[in-house]
Amino acid sequence: MIKRLDNIKIPAGEGEDKLYAVVRKKAGGRLGYFKILKKSLDARDKGNIFWLYSVAYSQNSEIAEKPQLEKLEDAPAVCVIGSGPAGLCCAVRLCQRGYSPIILERGGCVEEREKAVNTFFTQRKLDVNCNVQFGEGGAGTFSDGKLNTQTKDGYNRDVLEIFAHFGAPEEILYINKPHIGSDKLKGVLKNIRSYIQSCGGKFLFNKIFCGLSSVDGALRSVIYKDAESGKEEELEVSAAVLAVGHSARDTFRMLSANGIYMEPRDFAVGVRVEHLAEKISFAQYGKSYRLLPTADYKLVSHAGERTVFTFCMCPGGVVIPAASEEGGVVVNGMSDFARDGVNSNSALMVQLGRGDFGEGLFDGMEFQRSIEEKAFEAGGRTYRAPCQLYGDFREGKLSSKFGEVLPTYAAGVQFAPLGEVLPPVAVEALKAAMPDMGRRLKGFDCPDALFTGVETRFSSPVRIVRGEDRQSVSLKNLYPCGEGSGYSGGITSSAADGIKTAEYIYNLHKNGQNNH
Repeated sequence: MIKRLDNIKIPAGEGEDKLYAVVRKKAGGRLGYFKILKKSLDARDKGNIFWLYSVAYSQNSEIAEKPQLEKLEDAPAVCVIGSGPAGLCCAVRLCQRGYSPIILERGGCVEEREKAVNTFFTQRKLDVNCNVQFGEGGAGTFSDGKLNTQTKDGYNRDVLEIFAHFGAPEEILYINKPHIGSDKLKGVLKNIRSYIQSCGGKFLFNKIFCGLSSVDGALRSVIYKDAESGKEEELEVSAAVLAVGHSARDTFRMLSANGIYMEPRDFAVGVRVEHLAEKISFAQYGKSYRLLPTADYKLVSHAGERTVFTFCMCPGGVVIPAASEEGGVVVNGMSDFARDGVNSNSALMVQLGRGDFGEGLFDGMEFQRSIEEKAFEAGGRTYRAPCQLYGDFREGKLSSKFGEVLPTYAAGVQFAPLGEVLPPVAVEALKAAMPDMGRRLKGFDCPDALFTGVETRFSSPVRIVRGEDRQSVSLKNLYPCGEGSGYSGGITSSAADGIKTAEYIYNLHKNGQNNH
């Protein structure tokens, strides 16, 4: 019989051998089965920091296997457009249900993508189809693989189990703030690809989704072109899942031109802020910080007229170039699994509304682009990023030398007045928010904190509207899905949305209700 034991406190610095010993004693000396269910850090009292565990255990070793999912025989052709978290997890679940999906991806496989990204980082030569935004794994491949989410979706567990099954660290199944690390995520992606191919699935890399055809209000085929030659091909399918990510601006325009109903969305813009990781850890944990993993944080400020919040915080990480269009600078952040870099960084975002950028469908998208182009100009038109010490940003002065925080942005930085790059409403909001956040996290508003701009790809500026049946309100058998379609935010919620979409397609086909 499996039993559960909660609220086990293990002091900071103690290994999990201590945990095992506590549970073994509770079990009477013999453990045939032992599994960590939850692990979180309680640092509310800096003088008494401890790990809090819940475990399952038994003296016996016989554990029931998880039942296999029912499969559909003679499953029809389904195309998944985009291989980010939503697309890949959708494809995995389709495979588990008996399908052999075709994955259409404008970028390259992760091996090709890594080369293209490194070329951009070191030589500032941008491949507009294969970069930090586009390619196998989506934008999440180069942003740590953070899997914490605010949603309570029942499929979140399925997401964690998929990633763990394909090689992510087992701790993501139980730790409070799971992350894979960009270094480990690449191996996970290769394993997922191999599995999909073993199920008869096919990846079409370097192929750009450029059109669709329909019959009687239902999707008939998708049209794609080769990213290098431009040659077009048509693929007849029973359904297509749109998991294109938040940066497929040409795709959004193409869909609108094809009569697919979309609507504008609010979003946020800002900068990356960098601090010394050691100082953030000390502020969070006190003298015990050396016994603990690199500290994270999450801050929100309502000190100004606009909400300002941190997002995609990367402990011990780096700021990375994330442009996907020529003539624009975009930044993001990432950490490897160890999170052992000198700096920690986070997006520092200002919430905007349609009154800031216009009511038109693509006004928000063009507003993002205009900020990115200003950043490109401010950085010297070479994909260097404009940067400024927070103290100088606050005073409206051009920075002339770095303080204790040195930049980690791989393509190089250039001192520039970020107040002239960001919209005025964002500038004022950041100036109000930093001291407010510093009151809750000591040192956050230190003058040497480094701003690097610009962070504009927080979320999709449009939503491809779908109905309760998860299909486009304009076209049957077309399934908008994930972050790019405006129905999720972050890796876990996007991946869960992909799984739910796969389940809906399966149930529709199982019940013989396919419209094609």
